[in-house]
Amino acid sequence: MAELKMRDDRANGRLEAFEDDIHVGVIVYFVLEAEPHALVAVHTVVEDGHEGKGIAGALVREFYTIAAGAGVPVVPLCPYAAKWAARHPDEAPVAPSDAVRAAKLQLKATPGLW
Repeated sequence: MAELKMRDDRANGRLEAFEDDIHVGVIVYFVLEAEPHALVAVHTVVEDGHEGKGIAGALVREFYTIAAGAGVPVVPLCPYAAKWAARHPDEAPVAPSDAVRAAKLQLKATPGLW
């Protein structure tokens, strides 16, 4: 696999992966408005033809790194991100239950977030 470059487009809620300047994957997310603030992963997509290269895992790992740098938890509502977090508990701390509840409420109230 060529080196992945990640770009966090916070304004549009997208953490994007590029391989040789070609878009190969994305995590769609939002910033939890309610306290406690968190980054909420909603959907992870790897582009056709790029599956099986570890791109989704690299995206989720980077997402947790970004959240840690901001001092906020990750709420993995995306099924892939949730499975990855369960397999990597040393890199993916469990989000506080109040953040998970607030994230689910915000997503339900604004389904167009993703």
